[in-house]
Amino acid sequence: MNRQAGPRAKKIVLAYSGGLDTSIILKWLLTEYGAEEVIAFCADVGQAEELDGLETKALKTGASKCFIRDLKEEFVRDFVFPAIRANAVYEGQYLLGTALARPVIAKHLVEVALAEGAGAIAHGATGKGNDQVRFELTAMALAPNLITVAPWREWNMSSRSELIQFARDHDIPVPVTAAKPYSMDRNLLHISFEGGILEDPWTEPAEDMFVLTVSPERAPDKPCEIAVDFVNGNPVAVNGQDLTPAALLRRLNVLAGENGIGRADLVESRFVGMKSRGVYETPGGTVLHLAHRSLETLTLDREVLSLKEAYQGRYATMVYNGFWYAPERVALQTLIDQTQEKVTGTVRLKLYKGGVWVTGRKSPNSLYSEAYATFEKDEVYNQADAGGFIRCQGLRLRVASGR
Repeated sequence: MNRQAGPRAKKIVLAYSGGLDTSIILKWLLTEYGAEEVIAFCADVGQAEELDGLETKALKTGASKCFIRDLKEEFVRDFVFPAIRANAVYEGQYLLGTALARPVIAKHLVEVALAEGAGAIAHGATGKGNDQVRFELTAMALAPNLITVAPWREWNMSSRSELIQFARDHDIPVPVTAAKPYSMDRNLLHISFEGGILEDPWTEPAEDMFVLTVSPERAPDKPCEIAVDFVNGNPVAVNGQDLTPAALLRRLNVLAGENGIGRADLVESRFVGMKSRGVYETPGGTVLHLAHRSLETLTLDREVLSLKEAYQGRYATMVYNGFWYAPERVALQTLIDQTQEKVTGTVRLKLYKGGVWVTGRKSPNSLYSEAYATFEKDEVYNQADAGGFIRCQGLRLRVASGR
């Protein structure tokens, strides 16, 4: 039944959602893989799925225990906000919603495995995607002696119909409603849609697919103005109201979503080598990225900003590829966070029909000086100095021209 042979763990902790796939995996680990005990672990990162009854379902399917942890605050504080401080955007468009959730889930999955004396963890990621890499690299970094079981790379089932038949054979409830023609993954930062009808990059997503955002056409006709406060690069308040990280992101998701902000339709380069089409809703994250970058233009020295921008893309790629706990990401985060010591202030934004614009920014650490920048008469800048500056800058050009 198994495609791969190797060491077998008797006690396994499974990343469990309660959905059909992970329910099948739970039973498969017991009946086909040879595990003697499977412990279910569910991480609440804001997926808004109904958690009531999850433990009962896991135990009924065969789990010996079920752990459910509320990780929403930790997810936003320790994973989303560091990426915002880094202005991390993968391939210029993707705000890393799924990529940032996987390391916090895997971290706690490993913690439960170690606490319970398990020899392995297991996940439901397929052999084609990025999540398998993110889960397993995290486990290697935090607990290298743990075995990772990836059923999608081992079992002989290769179609949806085979999975459904396995579920029926083992009395695992199969939804009677038709499956959505795409897959969804949700957390506090975003919702992603992939697969099914979206596998054709020419196919336009149906409007009823979207959850967090209204269409720009249906957004209010009146602009919504908001203000976001930052301290050391971290958002701390919306419209003057201090909020916890998770509450702040949730509030911005509502405000931006009501105004049709945060949709992205893109073809991205998966780490395993193939292209993938994904549609995303990241309303609050879209606002925070724009607001943070705007505040940095006011508070960061030109050369510091240039240095930071040079590494932002590389940082995003590290996160996308699953290297959250790698030494290079940690080292780069240290550099980035040092640059954020002065990124404190307020950004005012206008939300309107799918667009978001900065309309003002202020900071006690502002490097902007009206005295220097004014087009009116000033007493601090001698415009004649610019001539020498330009001649020095152009010296190498004159030498290169041979004159």
